[in-house]
Amino acid sequence: MRRMVLCVLPLLLLACQREAPVPAQPAAGSGGAVAEAVQPLAETPVKLEDVVEMDPRYIVGISYPPEANKYPGLAAELHRFAQAARDELKQALPGTELQPGVTYDLSLSFTTLLDTPRVLAIAADGGSYTGGAHDNPIIARFFWLVREEHLLTADELVAGAGDWQAISDYVREQLHAALSQRIDADELDPAERSRMMQTAGRMIDEGARPDVANFQQFEPIAGPGGKLAGLRFVFPPYQVGPYSDGMQTVEVPASVLVPHVAPAYRDLFVAG
Repeated sequence: MRRMVLCVLPLLLLACQREAPVPAQPAAGSGGAVAEAVQPLAETPVKLEDVVEMDPRYIVGISYPPEANKYPGLAAELHRFAQAARDELKQALPGTELQPGVTYDLSLSFTTLLDTPRVLAIAADGGSYTGGAHDNPIIARFFWLVREEHLLTADELVAGAGDWQAISDYVREQLHAALSQRIDADELDPAERSRMMQTAGRMIDEGARPDVANFQQFEPIAGPGGKLAGLRFVFPPYQVGPYSDGMQTVEVPASVLVPHVAPAYRDLFVAG
């Protein structure tokens, strides 16, 4: 059986409960006095529980860190993300039985990267197989501001287009340097080396150009005194390189990042 299915199977020994469904939203009230009298029901908080789901055509395994349940808003975000991945897997199922020996699967693990009084950072890593040569990678990062009870996004973190230009320049420089080192290690002939540098270099320049859409996934780098020493930007396969290069990351230190961060969030980082 394929590697990704093997990754899911250990979850079957650790969990047996299924994920609780999301409560339906109450219908909107009608106008007039009735609307004033009827108060909307509060959304029931989601309790994150590991998921194991088996079917003759597919296997689903999802695991959550217990820390996420401390913050209902964050738990809801993780639940929505996981549910979307499950729905996508099931929608990809054909109307007929799969070929013998083929099983669709989803393996998704949420893990805690940093847990401080200011920030709880969660990583989502996994993959989904719905046919083809290999799995579809699933990579996401959740940067939860504890005091504000708010999920920090790249759009809020850095607001100006010119600021993204400076961050993009730094990130692309680091990616190009890493690319050169990888290609040098392969000891290719000059013509092949030049071709690969041009091809992969174009992917870097496109996937890390100064557009906020290219920097949506980031995780904190812990620093002294509970502050952050910088951010690590995460790029899934195909964004800044071929699938064979896998996920790539670039660490941007606070000294480079902070001048371009929105004022409301600069106190998260070490000074200077």
